Amino acid sequence: MRLFRHGPLGSEAAGAVDARGVKRDISLLVPDFTPDWLAPEKLNALSAIDLEKMPQVPEGTRVGAPVAGSRQFIAIGLNYRKHAAESGMTIPNDPLVFNKALTCIQGPNDDIVQPERSEKLDWEVELGFYIGTKAQRVSKENALKYVAGYCLANDVSERDWQANRSGQWVKGKSFDTFGPLGPWLVTADELPDPQNIPISLSVNGMVRQKSNTNDMIFSVAEIVSHLTQFMTLLPGDVVVTGTPEGVGLGMKPPQFLKRGDIVEVSGGILGEQRQKVV
Repeated sequence: MRLFRHGPLGSEAAGAVDARGVKRDISLLVPDFTPDWLAPEKLNALSAIDLEKMPQVPEGTRVGAPVAGSRQFIAIGLNYRKHAAESGMTIPNDPLVFNKALTCIQGPNDDIVQPERSEKLDWEVELGFYIGTKAQRVSKENALKYVAGYCLANDVSERDWQANRSGQWVKGKSFDTFGPLGPWLVTADELPDPQNIPISLSVNGMVRQKSNTNDMIFSVAEIVSHLTQFMTLLPGDVVVTGTPEGVGLGMKPPQFLKRGDIVEVSGGILGEQRQKVV
């Protein structure tokens, strides 16, 4: 299934994409997609809905982030070998973990707001996933059982705040609008292998990133297992899994986003995003 949320910011309702690719409103049956709806038994119940009998979502309706009420937003850094090389950093022995503020989460096509006096605003296309079942100390072999589904993400970053403002990476990753997610959540049953997804990003029509999740250093299963050795993951927690090479910081000379730029993100079955920098 491809599940999404539609409507104005703060008033989103549940929707699902039918077999013909038509967006359907299912809010009469499910008011909104909150963490409890990611449980396997509830996702199974959703799969029984005859979507073609549900009303269509009008074309042009805003799409929000796929899940409301996430409790935690976790990110993985330096998880593609070529990106680590362009960053001049050593391949990590374990996943490099940091946080993004929940308040940075937004819809896939909402504007990116450039912070005041920001001159190093950067892009990062990523695969994201949502946890569906409480996970503690899980093995790599069983890890994917705890994943409800996958989404496309743009880990927007302000490099000066990230590197030079006396703090952890979270400082450069958490401004409002720095977490576009969606357009939809592709449930795990529809995407059994998250390690073969094409992902790309362009700025003003020029391709800057083009890769595949099969180039990740640590797979989704390894990331879930690693995280749950030292923290409990709860339903609705969202994790973005690192970006491939091609970020603005790694270009020679570096190139960064400016007001008016258009960022377009693509992820095959995960759908597409489009943001304007304002």
